[in-house]
Amino acid sequence: MSITLDPFAVMNVVGLLAFAVAGSLKAADAGLDAFGVAVLGVITALGGGTTRDVLVNRPPASLATTWDMSVALVGVALAILLIRRTPEHVSVRDTPAFLVSDAVGLAAFAATGALVGAQAGLTPYGIVVLATVTAVGGGSLADLLIGRIPVVLREDFYATPALLGGIAFWVADAVGAPTGVPAGVCAGLVFATRMLALRYEWHLPEIRVEGRTGDS
Repeated sequence: MSITLDPFAVMNVVGLLAFAVAGSLKAADAGLDAFGVAVLGVITALGGGTTRDVLVNRPPASLATTWDMSVALVGVALAILLIRRTPEHVSVRDTPAFLVSDAVGLAAFAATGALVGAQAGLTPYGIVVLATVTAVGGGSLADLLIGRIPVVLREDFYATPALLGGIAFWVADAVGAPTGVPAGVCAGLVFATRMLALRYEWHLPEIRVEGRTGDS
């Protein structure tokens, strides 16, 4: 008897857990209280997927069932355990727990965005856009809530891995790869690229107007 796993369901659970952890750790680093940690964790976990579903005109999974919220809350609980084990003088945003969970969430949600885009019959461009928006949406909302410029808009090499993953998904799907393979290729490429970017400090170039500062 063979067990068939739904690629979307697998990636969705992984992404929800990972981003709930990452968002909660980000909130703790910003000095939020327990309620704020929970809210930011949930928004980080659900924001990208909700945006994805709205863009393809389907009821957001986060509102249609209790499953997504439940998984996100489990991720928040895991993050609280990690926060309690982190020394006070250490920024949780610099810990492997945050960096890895954020990269995993980015990879998994890029894959869910690409899967939904393909199922909705979007163009290759639409698939890539939906993969990227789904991957960065929740984290961007969280950054705005704590008064930070979203990381996707700064020089950090963050959205680019999701974009590359969306392209990889479309290529794998276009050549007739078996079910689940395009999503796996997408997630694997996003995760590997993001971790390499962190390891080797890759950054996109800044564009500056000569004689002006960033605050002018």
